[in-house]
Amino acid sequence: MAGDQLFDTDNAVELDGKDVILRDVRAYRLARVQQQLLRHKVPAILLYDPVNIRYATDTSNMQVWAGRNPSRYVMIFADGRVVAWEFHSCEHVWDGLDLHVELRSAVSWTFFNAGHAAESRAEVWGAEVVDVFRKHAPNDCRLAVDRLDPMGAAYLQKNGLTLLDGQVLMEEARAIKSAGELVLIGESLRTCEKGIERMQRELRPGITEQDLWANLHFENIRHGGEWIETRLLASGDRTNPWMHECSARTLQAGELLAFDTDMVGPNGYCSDISRTWLVGGGRPSDEQRRLYETAYKQVHFNMDLLRPGMTFREFSDKAWKIPEQFLKNRYCCLAHGIGMVDEYPSIAHQVDWDSAGYDGQFETGMTLCVESYIGADGGTQGVKLEQQVVLTEHGCVPLTACSFETDWL
Repeated sequence: MAGDQLFDTDNAVELDGKDVILRDVRAYRLARVQQQLLRHKVPAILLYDPVNIRYATDTSNMQVWAGRNPSRYVMIFADGRVVAWEFHSCEHVWDGLDLHVELRSAVSWTFFNAGHAAESRAEVWGAEVVDVFRKHAPNDCRLAVDRLDPMGAAYLQKNGLTLLDGQVLMEEARAIKSAGELVLIGESLRTCEKGIERMQRELRPGITEQDLWANLHFENIRHGGEWIETRLLASGDRTNPWMHECSARTLQAGELLAFDTDMVGPNGYCSDISRTWLVGGGRPSDEQRRLYETAYKQVHFNMDLLRPGMTFREFSDKAWKIPEQFLKNRYCCLAHGIGMVDEYPSIAHQVDWDSAGYDGQFETGMTLCVESYIGADGGTQGVKLEQQVVLTEHGCVPLTACSFETDWL
């Protein structure tokens, strides 16, 4: 079974320490962005998404806040040139990087920062962006952009630039991980596993969902992690349907507890693990064991199926068939890419293919999460499982040693 072997991220590459790994990863990631620009014949990309900026430059500045408040931006050229506009008095976040960058002061034109002067501030911003682009790409008008508010997009287009979808380029760049990236992903996963172990030690009747969930946050921050994208932890009848975020509900003995970590850990890489436990120990009921066994079968069947060279459509068609009673409450996808956050691709169930599916091909070096949620329509409990894996030339290999409840099977 492909799922029986844990990928050893500690021995993925022979490097002389963390600094060397980071240096190589930074060079690899910037080169991936350049390759996509050249492949799509686009001279430059303007990045606002904090995750894309982190990928391309390995700089991080108030990631969650910057995701809501467009306050720093970077232009990457196909020749490797980097121009960065940094937030007020934050040039220090670029210290220590082996990266030739032209640093400028960012101009923010959101209503929060500019009020009713937003339009005139956007013109100042846009004039500088257009000037930088034309200085380094005088014979082209195509600029890729990952995300941009309407006023900014309108100004650039009014001044002769043709805007292209930069998110496509960045998702494709991020899809294939280097050996060094796998080492960094492993560090994030080991931190996540510490948080899960702490949660399991604290799991007992009488604790609230929120108190239990706080243990994952504690270990993440303690070990240099960054944030957690969701609060998906539920107990008892809140496990069905899935997607309840944690609450002040008190856990009761004999009920199920399920969670999904969605944890952006050290080095900005996401650890995405789902497990389901029994509160209070003892033996689960026959119904709980049946739900768990069904979810376990789905995850491991689909892990065994995954291979480089397989198309997304082929995987969807051949994937484990969900029994009819659980189909309505199925998870939103069969599997999805994972890196710094959830990434391309997202693989639709066969039943959803016409409305949500898109084709492509699995490649060696992709990191993925294989998903399952099993809970009957109208039921009172459910099981959520998810395994993070890497695709090698031999198939699908787990990246985490976080255990399943195999004694329930």
